[in-house]
Amino acid sequence: MASSIGTKGVIEVFEDFMGFSSTTMDTVAKPQGGHGVMYGCVNEGSFSQTTDEPGGVLACITDTASSDNCALYVGPFKPSDGGVVMETRFKVLDITTCAIFAGFSETLDTTTPVCPLEFATATMTYNGTGGIVGLQYDSAATDSDWRAGAGDTGVVATYADANGTRAHNPPVNDNWDVVRVEIDPSGTGHVYLADKGTGTGLRLIKTIKSAVTASDLQTACLVIENRSAAASTMEVDYFYAKGYVDWTR
Repeated sequence: MASSIGTKGVIEVFEDFMGFSSTTMDTVAKPQGGHGVMYGCVNEGSFSQTTDEPGGVLACITDTASSDNCALYVGPFKPSDGGVVMETRFKVLDITTCAIFAGFSETLDTTTPVCPLEFATATMTYNGTGGIVGLQYDSAATDSDWRAGAGDTGVVATYADANGTRAHNPPVNDNWDVVRVEIDPSGTGHVYLADKGTGTGLRLIKTIKSAVTASDLQTACLVIENRSAAASTMEVDYFYAKGYVDWTR
């Protein structure tokens, strides 16, 4: 990170969803909440406020076709400016019919998003043309689990496991998970998971050396995508992201 020439060098977004801007989800990217979290989707779903739990919870309900989705996102950030962090707490009402990704993606399409990492049977797919690092779950996998992964240009990153690194802690219906992903200024990624069931706090699933090119722009995102012709519901308690100002510009 270049030497600071101003006093506001940290870019920080925290959204706790105590209020939100719309109950409509459409195919045009729009702000969701009051602190900078955007959304995009494939086909139209809806948002609602969960009122039977404290602290502000946003329910994202996808449309009803297979591969319909919703992506919440913030960015872009540049890891080489001082590192980037994202953290989010969420749960899915039925994890058996969907895919989930939480982390960073360089080439997230914000109007028709695609899950950056997908997993079918026993094979990971790296979507897009840019760098990716994060944690993913896919009900199309033979073995249900969270998997940490990283890739670039549609292939696995050099120091990542080709089919992801298993957390051996699969998601559970209607159970809160916390995912935290960090990219340091060299491009090394760190992927963490915590869940309400174990109650042990954030646990490092994988550190991936040179996960992405540190000077490439990255978008922090949380994506849910249908794996059957039925709507999926994801409830999000908070979404946090942090990066730094590029003082070289």
